[in-house]
Amino acid sequence: MNAKKQEMQHVELVIGRVLQVGVYISALVILLGIGLWLFKNGSGYSGALPTWITPIFHGVLAFKPYAVLMFGIFLLILTPVLRVIVSIYAFAKEGDRLYVVITTIVLVILIIGMAIGYRG
Repeated sequence: MNAKKQEMQHVELVIGRVLQVGVYISALVILLGIGLWLFKNGSGYSGALPTWITPIFHGVLAFKPYAVLMFGIFLLILTPVLRVIVSIYAFAKEGDRLYVVITTIVLVILIIGMAIGYRG
């Protein structure tokens, strides 16, 4: 039983680390976007700004400041979703089927909400 408790503590530490790393990476990407915005003196777009993932990724590859900022915000939004995914793994490892089902439902709701949000 002690080994299982240690494993669960390890999983909890991993969940906390996922949140920390996600926030740090997104903050760095956002700061990079702000720096690019100041360096390039604008968003990098002359017309309409991209709002879908694919054009944002293309803009990130071209180092367009607005796209880099949006990518950082996307990473920040993705961080709690990753936490839910890691929680599903933790509950499955613990053998708690009820919480696996509940957390999976939460993940599906998050994905549906994000899809609806992107559709407008």
